[in-house]
Amino acid sequence: MTPAIPRVYYPDSDGQPIADNTLQFDWIAMLKWNIEAYLRSRPDVFVTGDHLIYPVEGDPETRQAPDVYVAFGAEKKYRGSYRVWEEKGIFPQVVFEVWSPNNRFEQMQKKLAFYEKFGAEEYYIVYPEHPSHLEIRVRSEGKLVEVAEPNGFVSPRLGLRFLLERGSLTVYGPDGRQLKKPDEIAEQRDEAEEWLARERVRAEAEKQRAEVEKRRADLLAARLRQLGVDPDAP
Repeated sequence: MTPAIPRVYYPDSDGQPIADNTLQFDWIAMLKWNIEAYLRSRPDVFVTGDHLIYPVEGDPETRQAPDVYVAFGAEKKYRGSYRVWEEKGIFPQVVFEVWSPNNRFEQMQKKLAFYEKFGAEEYYIVYPEHPSHLEIRVRSEGKLVEVAEPNGFVSPRLGLRFLLERGSLTVYGPDGRQLKKPDEIAEQRDEAEEWLARERVRAEAEKQRAEVEKRRADLLAARLRQLGVDPDAP
């Protein structure tokens, strides 16, 4: 009798925190939620954050959990972890890492080697505490090659545009709108709702004034007819 092959366990967590500070978390959340919103109509694109990728079946030690990643061609659904062999061999094409004070050069080099080896096409390192700095790498001849001038760069896959201006990093969506944090989006929503409410009040007031004017005109026309005057006569 052939002995059963032991089942390999792939943990859903690496035991590491999502973020080391609120600034790092804000950037992770902003990138994740905005990218997901832009791609919400694509059932074949999976967007997530702080989620383990296992590229090699049978090897649970080879893994990374990018701060944000995007996998085109992967179904939009729940996953405990992303196992490349279960995803038609698709490795996430776009990867974001958001730098924190606890990151080390050796650690970041290890991540770069991992993403380069297994197939990422675009790799971004955002520095929240040093917003005038940005690292972008794109795949060329099997390597993730650093973009010499990241200012103004447009993501081939996502259409995001990165601008380094006045000592800060600003990211714009494919529609030209600046990426916003959830509280900023909520504030814009509230402002829009307030504007709509004011417009409804204004429109109702205009409607009521028009009705009053019409009633006055009808009363005047009726009075003129009583006096033998045709109000419609030229």
